[in-house]
Amino acid sequence: MTDLILHNGRLTTLDPETPDATAIAIRDGRIAAVGRDADIMKLAADGTTVIDLGGKRVIPGLNDSHTHLIRGGLSYNMELRWENVPSVADALAMLRKQADNTPAPQWVRVVGGWSEFQFAERRMPTLDEINAAAPETPVFILHLYARALLNRAALRALGIDKDTPNPPGGEIARDANGHPTGMLIARPSALILYSTLAQGPKLPLEDQINSTRHFMRELNRLGVTSVIDAGGGGQNYPEDYDVVQKLHDEGQLTLRIAYNLFAQTPGQELTDYEKWVAMTEPGAGDDWLRMNGAGENLAWSAADFENFLEPRPDPAPVMEAELEKIVELLATREWPFRIHATYDETIDRFLTVFERVNQNQPFKTRFIIDHAETISPRNIARIKALGGGIATQHRMAFQGEYFVDRYGAQAARATPPMREMLDAGLPVGGGTDATRVASYDPWVAMHWLTTGKTVGGLTLYGDENMLTREEALAIWTTGSAWFSGEQEVKGSLRAGMYADLAVLSADLMQVPDDRIRSITSVMTVVGGRIVFAEGEFADHNPPLPPASPDWSANALFASPAERDVPLAPAKLNMRACHDGCASGCGLHGHQHGIAWASPIPVRDKGAFWGALGCSCFAV
Repeated sequence: MTDLILHNGRLTTLDPETPDATAIAIRDGRIAAVGRDADIMKLAADGTTVIDLGGKRVIPGLNDSHTHLIRGGLSYNMELRWENVPSVADALAMLRKQADNTPAPQWVRVVGGWSEFQFAERRMPTLDEINAAAPETPVFILHLYARALLNRAALRALGIDKDTPNPPGGEIARDANGHPTGMLIARPSALILYSTLAQGPKLPLEDQINSTRHFMRELNRLGVTSVIDAGGGGQNYPEDYDVVQKLHDEGQLTLRIAYNLFAQTPGQELTDYEKWVAMTEPGAGDDWLRMNGAGENLAWSAADFENFLEPRPDPAPVMEAELEKIVELLATREWPFRIHATYDETIDRFLTVFERVNQNQPFKTRFIIDHAETISPRNIARIKALGGGIATQHRMAFQGEYFVDRYGAQAARATPPMREMLDAGLPVGGGTDATRVASYDPWVAMHWLTTGKTVGGLTLYGDENMLTREEALAIWTTGSAWFSGEQEVKGSLRAGMYADLAVLSADLMQVPDDRIRSITSVMTVVGGRIVFAEGEFADHNPPLPPASPDWSANALFASPAERDVPLAPAKLNMRACHDGCASGCGLHGHQHGIAWASPIPVRDKGAFWGALGCSCFAV
């Protein structure tokens, strides 16, 4: 019997045989049929749930081919997110409110997803402003792979003082008297940033479970139905996978997860993989949670962090020897693998190793180059010849201004060279590399891929390197499916495929460019099960426990996916004018939230506030 029928929609199927349709039938977690309403409605039976889509656009569920959901889910509830926040003033108001709400010894963390170029002031908050907003609660603010801002309370909690030495690969900024200012600088390694973040208090297990559920719901709200988790520092297997395993065992996963195993300790990477190949194998698990292979870190000596505020780093001279032993083991055991590489110079060295291994032990499965912002046509061809693919992310949307400043606008015009990759017939996946630098929001990626613009509005690319909306959608669906070896079961809407799809809030194929970033899902289906729904479909939304602990950022603020974009204030009284706003006026006093909630055109500052002469919302 057909379980679910969605009809009266506009389906972008990405199936060449039936590119467009209006209805879809689902049975036992798979797509039973796709076509016109008149044909699909004949499949309805007494027990079939039938939903009228009201003409909305339907797409295959989005698949992030490189993210860090497993690690990110453990801390999602306690991270303050600045995505879609329009000004430094707003960001500081959020920080002040969250600091007041956070009990000792917990920290306030702002970890990734923002760029100073999104702010009206076109700058970062200063350390003085951060200390004024949070004088007593420790604050850690991560800015890309480049630096972290700590308030005085965080310095005290960490014991960083005048006598603390700089760690290898990092710098503690100091004032004229040698006292730490609160700025940590990655020069060139991000280790100083992540090792400092790791010292913050963690959530108890039950809150980690709740936090991961809320993170998955946030991704579902954005139309994401699958992810490939690229592992991460401090993410040990199998113990740090216990939360997602528990959620899987209890039937509470709301998206599909394929995960990679990330070497943890410098000098012991080969030992890690020798242990893991004896414990598990690619494909272990099921279609909701499965092991995907090795990486993205295979050898610490191979790292080339994309910190465009610093010169390009060269991997250590021992890299080739260390990497070759690991890749040889993986090739022998037929393990897919992936490796982080920002720069073409690094990729060139990797491919020389891969080619040498392949001569003795031919690759029988896929390998993945992650990121590849500056890859050359020559190395694209070498990857193709070896049977590999490239997982791309929207990191340039957050770091494009810095890349242009260091390497020039001309170099940025093909960074990464999306059109060349696709024209070469290379497998290309879409992703975010969330959560510590870029946002997890796929619609930022869609906007970047199709307009060439950063979140700050800088145009990086010419028409020759931009994708059509259908091409961008394809790399986020059919393209990403290749990276977990699931291209035969996910990525398009056709009979036999997993019933994973998203019903969109606005029509991706028709909205103006500047509204792409505003798109969310109004109903998301994974395996034929509705995992998120809102608006006219809200009756189908499954229950979710409130965010815990009750002081968490997600208990206080609307999530980034719930905020108006682009560059508009978030919900839940984000401006917090009653908490000490210095821009009071005779008309509104300190109840500015009333004006924002009223049915008047307050968002058009030029027309409305100019007429009234009120500057309380000036940015």
